Amino acid sequence: MQTIYNTLGRQKQTFTTIEPGKVRMYVCGPTVYDFFHIGNARTFTAFDMVYRWLTALGYEVNFVRNITDIDDKIIERANANNEPMEALTARMTEAYFEDTARLKLLRPTNSPRATHHIEHMLAIIKQLEDKGMAYRATNGDVYYAVREFEGYGKLSGKNPDELRAGERVAVETAKRDPLDFVLWKAAKPNEPQWPSIFGGGRPGWHIECSAMCRAVLGDQIDIHGGGLDLQFPHHENEIAQTEGTFDKGSGKQFANYWMHAAFLNIDHEKMSKSLGNFFTLREVLNKLDVIQGGETVRYFLLRGHYRSEINYAWDMLEDARQSLLGFYIALKETPATDVKLDWANPYALKFRTAMEDDFDTPAAFTVLHELRRELNRSKSAETAGLLRALGATLGFFQNMPAAFVQGATNTAQLDVDALVNERNAAKRGKDFARADTIRKQLDDDGIVLEDKPGGLTEWRRK
Repeated sequence: MQTIYNTLGRQKQTFTTIEPGKVRMYVCGPTVYDFFHIGNARTFTAFDMVYRWLTALGYEVNFVRNITDIDDKIIERANANNEPMEALTARMTEAYFEDTARLKLLRPTNSPRATHHIEHMLAIIKQLEDKGMAYRATNGDVYYAVREFEGYGKLSGKNPDELRAGERVAVETAKRDPLDFVLWKAAKPNEPQWPSIFGGGRPGWHIECSAMCRAVLGDQIDIHGGGLDLQFPHHENEIAQTEGTFDKGSGKQFANYWMHAAFLNIDHEKMSKSLGNFFTLREVLNKLDVIQGGETVRYFLLRGHYRSEINYAWDMLEDARQSLLGFYIALKETPATDVKLDWANPYALKFRTAMEDDFDTPAAFTVLHELRRELNRSKSAETAGLLRALGATLGFFQNMPAAFVQGATNTAQLDVDALVNERNAAKRGKDFARADTIRKQLDDDGIVLEDKPGGLTEWRRK
């Protein structure tokens, strides 16, 4: 039975879906004002893993990861660039899809954009106002009245009274309470705006996800996910907004399981632009081999448990690449036959047991390493097929082994095959000095040669 650590209950719970055999999952996506960073990549990859695994178990997964294309940061960046907001978000949305594809992420079932759901946001805000849970302020904004929602703080464990005690109330504020948050922002000069019964304006950030989730998946969902930094206040506010529209005493919950991916640190420090240790995923991938890079980063991000902090450093990324290389070399040596996963197989059962325990990828990776050692010993095509099939449930080992092992080379600078053929000809002609020179030249350029029986020579990138 699949278990999930539910942030809402603060314990592992058996996973039961609202509708048998179907999963409704919503994950907070990017704010498209810039390339997304390696920390975002950790979250996106974790939930891509969840999506793949639940699908492998036979669930029909409706996976939604939204795109925030209206936000303070977007407006500021567009103004700084002196370009229309729509041009900025279109460009960065395209870059987002390019980078997630390089990371081997599957496309979600749906990628709703905030600006396409303004009417859904306004409908929720009106519902909340009618229930006395939202109010129009003197400055034209519309706020959520946190005091009116009894369950506020149940996700994060924060006590509203303690939060209020630590707040400083501005002398001039339109809020009734320091914890109240904005649902609709009144129109301001040089900002995009939409007409509404509350006056021209634009949505607050929190209401966007509540509206997109409801529009695509309905009032109640099975899983809501995101990075740990979103637990409070964003996800707490999503619960307040959505459940605030439900009838009191209905017992309905917005999401039955809340999942949060832990932080990624850079050289043991929290990633921060001010510290100069901020890296976009694109920057990282551009430093890696184009064939090996995406899967290498994916492997690095998933070999730690999604709820545990991981540390990013270049040597750790190289270690991940070497581990992947070991799998691909084994698969190159013994081509795989296609196999249908049999969960009764001891390796498959052990792998499934690990994944059903709150997606324990470190334990699942241990099984993959055990299977690789068995493959190196047995040279069994069926074992190779099982390794590929289990790896596929997490998005691994689907490249052509020989291509992955060799990696990408710039043939304009270095014609590896021609040099290998020249070296073999030199060996046959007993010109061993020339053969050694070519080997050293290739080694200096990061190419490792492997001489095989029968005079065959294969090569791979270091």
